[in-house]
Amino acid sequence: MAEQLRLMAVHAHPDDESSKGAATMARYVAEGHEVMVVSCTGGERGSILNPAMDRPDVLANMTAIRRMEMAAAARILGVRHHWLGFVDSGLPEGDPLPPLPEGCFALVPLEESTEALVKVVREFRPHVITTYDENGGYPHPDHIRCHEVSVAAFDAAGDPDLFESAGEPWQPLKLYYSHGFSRAKLSAFHGALTARGMQSPYAEWLERWDADRPDVMERVTTRVECSAYFDVAKEALRAHATQIDPESRWFAVSLDVQREVWPTEEYELVRSMVDTTLPEYDLFAGVREKVRV
Repeated sequence: MAEQLRLMAVHAHPDDESSKGAATMARYVAEGHEVMVVSCTGGERGSILNPAMDRPDVLANMTAIRRMEMAAAARILGVRHHWLGFVDSGLPEGDPLPPLPEGCFALVPLEESTEALVKVVREFRPHVITTYDENGGYPHPDHIRCHEVSVAAFDAAGDPDLFESAGEPWQPLKLYYSHGFSRAKLSAFHGALTARGMQSPYAEWLERWDADRPDVMERVTTRVECSAYFDVAKEALRAHATQIDPESRWFAVSLDVQREVWPTEEYELVRSMVDTTLPEYDLFAGVREKVRV
């Protein structure tokens, strides 16, 4: 019997999985593959970003509510979910920045958090892992730590001399960084909205964009066509009701426009144990042949 393909997406907080690569995951689930989301933290220090949910009772129960939101999003996406068990570091603000809270994810020794992820990798045995780049997608300390842990776990999971108590070695075949925020994408949406006589929420954002800053699209190696699953991704995102304002720019572009203008999600291949040709259009390119699916 052909081996089932497995994808693991490693994220910093609940809701990250629904805003970064969700349609890709939904596509692969629909194709019969197995997908697991790993949330490194519980999002305990997240702010309430939806005015309709900004109530004292919600704030007092953020940990439990975010767990319920994550469970709902996982059901919508059809993915398995695992809490890695570390505590949200929060997003420090101020000048100078305040110290991070004691015991938070970003301050846990890298070896400890890497071993925790290695254990999950060896249990789930993914062929492909996705995570953030070295900037974390944006410079939240948990996103940057998520990157560091994911890369270290990818390199360590197949080594029988490392983390011997974390299970039998398993070497994932490919590691990707997901790239969601690009100037090219925002410009395409802005142009599509204005061409239709609609108000664009991206004009000010694009004006503030440093023209000398490289666009992450220059790093993209892999574009996954997943427009048929944009509705699933949006439904999963809405499940994180404390974090997502339904009137926000996340929902400014209709699904029809999205499918017409930008029908893909983007990734950067950074490790590969299989032969593949760039550019790619499938995270399992080269893996399918390797495992003879």
